[in-house]
Amino acid sequence: MEWFFLVVAVFWLAWANGANDNFKGVATLYGCRAMDYRGALWLATASTLAGSLLSIVLAGALVETFSGKGLLPDDLVRSRELLIAVGGGAGLTVLLATFLGMPTSTTHALTGALAGIALLVGGRHTDLSHLWYDFATPLLVSPVLAIGGAAILYLIFRKARLAMGIDRTTCICVGTRAVASGTSLSGDKALSTVPLTTTPTLVIAEQDECVERYDGHVAGISAQKIVDGMHMFSGAAVCFARAVNDTPKIAALLLATGASLAGWKLIFVAVVMAVAGLVQARRVAETMSHRITDLNPGQGLTANLVTSGLVLFASGFGVPVSTTHVSCGSIFGIGVAGRSVKWKTAAQIATTWLTTLPLGALLGAGLYWCLAH
Repeated sequence: MEWFFLVVAVFWLAWANGANDNFKGVATLYGCRAMDYRGALWLATASTLAGSLLSIVLAGALVETFSGKGLLPDDLVRSRELLIAVGGGAGLTVLLATFLGMPTSTTHALTGALAGIALLVGGRHTDLSHLWYDFATPLLVSPVLAIGGAAILYLIFRKARLAMGIDRTTCICVGTRAVASGTSLSGDKALSTVPLTTTPTLVIAEQDECVERYDGHVAGISAQKIVDGMHMFSGAAVCFARAVNDTPKIAALLLATGASLAGWKLIFVAVVMAVAGLVQARRVAETMSHRITDLNPGQGLTANLVTSGLVLFASGFGVPVSTTHVSCGSIFGIGVAGRSVKWKTAAQIATTWLTTLPLGALLGAGLYWCLAH
């Protein structure tokens, strides 16, 4: 019976992670209108599945990190009560943020649940220094690195673009419309008797309807095509990196009583994450894509390069960084460099991050207490 509840907890957490996180890598593509929502979502889903299936090879150290080993005594780490409580508490925390449309960190929620249980069982059983150095420090440092890295890289790319003579242009809509050329009539025959002519019209759209493009060539290739291609690749890379970093954390909950991590366990987690993203990603997608800052294709590409680079680097060393923190930090860094940050949304996201860890701790500790008693 305990195995059943453990599988339910893992399903719950994997679903919450997919719903909140799957779209984050392609948010810049949707935000700058390089892709529509549906196309970006399918790109994210395919990349997430690929990263999940390869995660055990590229980021196996994260499995041990998020099994709680070193933070809690070995006999407690192997207990299914702890694993069910961690999965259930973290999953509920992330799903609440998803319902509110706020991007939050599965890593943060898992860390909170582990910390809450560690504090519940008493200081003599736990190593809280392990919590600070191996969990809290990466979560605090990674968004700062993302903000600084994105701002600096954006300014470098902007200088390079100007040096190559590539300008940014904003579209306007030029078209035709039918207008009446005769005297207006009343009655049922008005539409059939009034002659119509086609007149050229000029429409200047609102700012959020305009699309910026790059006018110029690099090595004989359109600059816009180069940026679009690299942007799509970088979006897929972020989704891939996120899956590499997150899948082992969730699958680690299936390591109860020393079970191995292979085969159906990884596939189970990967499929649930992907389906959840297809079903429930829209609210967080709108926040990430349109409510932090306005992006053009080059800025979106820059943010994705920073995000994928930091997350893949951390995954290779088993460091549990948050893709949410890094991705939001990168977009925020672009906004800072371009002086276009939407501070109200930034404050709401920061508040969500600040409450994720204590809420995860409270729910994780509460579930563990109920299961243990």
